[in-house]
Amino acid sequence: MEEMLLSSGSSSFASSSSSSSADVDQRLKQQTQLPLLSLNHVSFVCKSVRKSVRFYEEVLGFVLIKRPSSFTFEGAWLFNHGIGIHLLEAEDPVRGKNKAKINPKDNHISFQCTNMDIIVQKLEEKNIEFVTAVVEEGGITVDQLFFHDPDGYMIEICNCQNLPVLPLSSACPLKKVPRSTSATQIKSSFLGNTAPKMPPYCSGEVEAIMMENLALDMINISY
Repeated sequence: MEEMLLSSGSSSFASSSSSSSADVDQRLKQQTQLPLLSLNHVSFVCKSVRKSVRFYEEVLGFVLIKRPSSFTFEGAWLFNHGIGIHLLEAEDPVRGKNKAKINPKDNHISFQCTNMDIIVQKLEEKNIEFVTAVVEEGGITVDQLFFHDPDGYMIEICNCQNLPVLPLSSACPLKKVPRSTSATQIKSSFLGNTAPKMPPYCSGEVEAIMMENLALDMINISY
């Protein structure tokens, strides 16, 4: 009888230990999933906030939005395409970044685009210098276009959403975003053909739209 009780107790302990271990593993897994949503904004120090605002409005379609009234320094907030751009007026005009030769390997921000021809036309109308590049990977073609803003910060426009996101190794899980059915084919303007259908989860368009709507709701509340 005692042997049976010991055996039963041992079995219960093993089951409890296994369950506890699984709970710990689950908690550790949840801890690695940081509660991050998306990139909120990029911030630039510029020589002239007014000039930079005009550039981002007219060239990239950004919208000037309300910023906290508690700010006592010169600046502006813009928003569109699921991301914000915050501009700060340089205290020393000389501090602003100086324009240099366009170097695609330099620091830059990049926007995904579904029609490169429209961007090229816009830049040519504004007499903005740009350079282009083409990347080919596994039968997929990616068009890239680089140019500077008024302060020399580099901007890239590309159809990089054509490339699937293939994780190599990481302790953090990759958040997957449902594929947008409205953008299954992206025009490859430079080559005049149509890119292959995007694989699942290679575009963040759905998440970007959700975040944009959320941000706009928050803006309305702030008013």
